Amino acid sequence: MRFAFVLLRVEPGRLEEVANAVMEIDGVSEVHSVTGPFDLLVKLYAAGYDDFGDLIPDRLQKVPGIRDTETMLAFRAFKATG
Repeated sequence: MRFAFVLLRVEPGRLEEVANAVMEIDGVSEVHSVTGPFDLLVKLYAAGYDDFGDLIPDRLQKVPGIRDTETMLAFRAFKATG
């Protein structure tokens, strides 16, 4: 399983609407409201990295109210021990 994180800029006044719509997309595991230049952080998963080529531009970026996105692919996850 592969993971990606996508930062979203959302049109003013549409944060909750966009977050709820994004949560309905297959492959989305988490949506967080964040501070800074972006409004939402989305964690996505797919079987392989090529699958993000369909999931992100064809599903996620077409949600009404999203103004801009920035995608980061995750290569390795680290966990605290103990």
